[in-house]
Amino acid sequence: MLSKKTKYGIKALTFIAKQEKGSMVQIATISEQENISHKFLESILLTLRKSGILGAKKGKGGGYYLLKPASEIIMTDVIRTLEGPIAMVPCVSLNYYEKCDDCPDEEACAVHKLMIQVRDNTLQVLRNNTLADLV
Repeated sequence: MLSKKTKYGIKALTFIAKQEKGSMVQIATISEQENISHKFLESILLTLRKSGILGAKKGKGGGYYLLKPASEIIMTDVIRTLEGPIAMVPCVSLNYYEKCDDCPDEEACAVHKLMIQVRDNTLQVLRNNTLADLV
């Protein structure tokens, strides 16, 4: 299940992407328009800024903005930044692989086989969608 952090992050990014190109968006505006807690949103946007998806300018007229065009922000990057692994179990994760403690043979494991299909299909959807597709 998608966490609220990721859900709100996508909503915030979409809101920012809809604004006039080059304009700064204040946290309070996003918080009010998207009905997201100001403090929680602040944490989410900071994570997105540290990952290189958003930029920020302090002071009067400041706010958050996209560092690259929405068409270049791939949803796999957003999900991994906010959610972590895309795979539902660690034994099929491409970037965060861990062997399952309770599984002696991954190749014979029915859960492993199913979760590879889920991971691959999820990745296909996320890789083929950018922020621009959501605007």
